[in-house]
Amino acid sequence: MLPMPSAQQLRYLVSLAELRHFGRAAKACAVTQSTLSAGILALERQMDVQLLDREVGKKVVFTPLGDRVVCQARHALEALQGVLDMAVASREPMSGLLRLGVIPTIGPFVMPTLVARLPGQYPRLRLSLSEDLTHNVMEKLARGRLDLVLLAMPCDCADSETLPLWRDPFMLVMPRAHPFARLDVVPVPDLAHERMILLEDGHCLREQTLAMCRQAGEWSRPEDETQCAVTSLFTLVEMVAAGMGLALLPQLAVESPLMDWTRLTVRPVSGAQAWRTIGLAWRPRSPRMADFHAIAPLFVPDSIPQANSLL
Repeated sequence: MLPMPSAQQLRYLVSLAELRHFGRAAKACAVTQSTLSAGILALERQMDVQLLDREVGKKVVFTPLGDRVVCQARHALEALQGVLDMAVASREPMSGLLRLGVIPTIGPFVMPTLVARLPGQYPRLRLSLSEDLTHNVMEKLARGRLDLVLLAMPCDCADSETLPLWRDPFMLVMPRAHPFARLDVVPVPDLAHERMILLEDGHCLREQTLAMCRQAGEWSRPEDETQCAVTSLFTLVEMVAAGMGLALLPQLAVESPLMDWTRLTVRPVSGAQAWRTIGLAWRPRSPRMADFHAIAPLFVPDSIPQANSLL
């Protein structure tokens, strides 16, 4: 009978698969490179299989079997983490480390309030924050590196349980001299021939904005030359202020200090599902699900109208 792999060996293997570099994988596992290499070699020998292709020089290349073993190793580590989470949750609810992921178009506008509220409500809960694009935080959630994610929907979160918190309407931001500034509400189809500034690929806000405009039957080409892509909401607002185009921003950002320095006009839009839904996501059957429901109201800023709340 073959001996069972240890959790440490599986961590070495998964880290190497994710980082594709022995030195960086060793650092991520807080061991020396020689310890990590020896641990993976011992795993291969005790299972009598080859997980790494060592005929390709210094590159980290897994064999086909190695790729399958890495996939199973991730599931095994997630299950082990679930055992630990269950023990922590049963011993003392609302305590211990909470690893939270958040996307860049939400984090700056919600995290200060959450960080201020959490110690008073749940002093035994310690927060660890990771801000990244939706795809990345959801991948970290699936791999057990995060416990909870604050994100904007719709998005690809079919493998997670979700809890909608509130609706965040989209607003049109423009220079004060723009003709749309004379309108109380701007119909989305009227944006078809405007130069629109969007976030770059990878931001869910970009896809949500494009999807909203496509619902109005106008924007059929996502890479239309009339569009411009930027890396952050701050740059987006700067470009609108410089007269380089218009932008759709979530109300959460419009009502933040992000807009304080600008001389821009903001108008609501109509003619499509002109909002995103802010919500929480976690792994299915998480033993901390009751904790996540309990702290959910702390994520909702006081400025959110009751009409937009989904709790």
